[in-house]
Amino acid sequence: MEQAVNDSEVLSFRLGKEEYGISILKVQEIRGYESPTRLANAPAFLKGVINLRGRIVPVVDMRIKFGFADPTYDGLTVVIILNIAQHVIGMVVDSVSEVVTLEADQIRPAPAMGSLDAGYLRGLGTVGERMLILLDIDALMQSEELGLVPSLALAA
Repeated sequence: MEQAVNDSEVLSFRLGKEEYGISILKVQEIRGYESPTRLANAPAFLKGVINLRGRIVPVVDMRIKFGFADPTYDGLTVVIILNIAQHVIGMVVDSVSEVVTLEADQIRPAPAMGSLDAGYLRGLGTVGERMLILLDIDALMQSEELGLVPSLALAA
C-alpha cells in the first residue's frame, strides 16, 4: 500500500507548451543538458549516449519523439535520468517544474487521443488551474517503438 501513496508524487516537466508528469519513483537525477555522443543510423529522437559516472546512458529527446518542431537547447533544457527496469535512460525535456503530490480525486482518466498511444498515458492530473499529462514512463520506454528497454514480458 505504501507504494500507492508514493506513486502519487509526480515530477512535472514541460515539453513545448504542455506540462507532463511522471512518477518520482522512476527519477534517478536531473542534469543540465550536455550534447551526447551521436550514434550512427540512430532515429532522430535518440540524441546519442552520455557517460554517467562510467555507465553509458542512451538519451532520448521526448520533444522530437512527440513531434514538437525544432526543439531548442538552452539553459533551461534538462535531462531527467530515469531508472526503468534496472536500465538507466536520459530523457531530454524543455524544463522541470516541481514535484507535485496528486490525490486520487485529482487524477482523471485520459481521453482517447490519436497522437499519443493511450497505453502510455496514466491519466490527467489537475493542480489548481494546471493540467498535467501523466505518462506511464515504464510503458513508453519499454515500447517496441523506442526499443530502449527490453519488455518486462520478455524478461519474465
